[in-house]
Amino acid sequence: MTAGDGVTAVLLPAGAAFCAVGALGVLRFPDLLTRLHAATKPQTIGLLLVLAGAAPQARSVAAAAPLLLVAIVQLLTAPVAAQTIGAAAYRAGALDRSALTLDDTDIDDTGRGP
Repeated sequence: MTAGDGVTAVLLPAGAAFCAVGALGVLRFPDLLTRLHAATKPQTIGLLLVLAGAAPQARSVAAAAPLLLVAIVQLLTAPVAAQTIGAAAYRAGALDRSALTLDDTDIDDTGRGP
């Protein structure tokens, strides 16, 4: 067993555990915003751990380069998608606004800004 095998043996199950916890949160959390949090934060960390665990098994840098590309795309798209979905839900009135701790938006009840 090489050092790369040991790293893989630790990171792959850790990434899978983060993904499983995120999926459980999506199923169990009560509202859209907490589900968005569960769908983005632990899932992103889980994917990054899985990719980091798979990288030592690549036999060359060229074989591991696509893993870095996947990580970059995930880090760029997951927060943007969550923000967009959350903003659309807010504008559509699908959120319980009384549950928000701080509401700094300038959107009135009609869904329009100032």
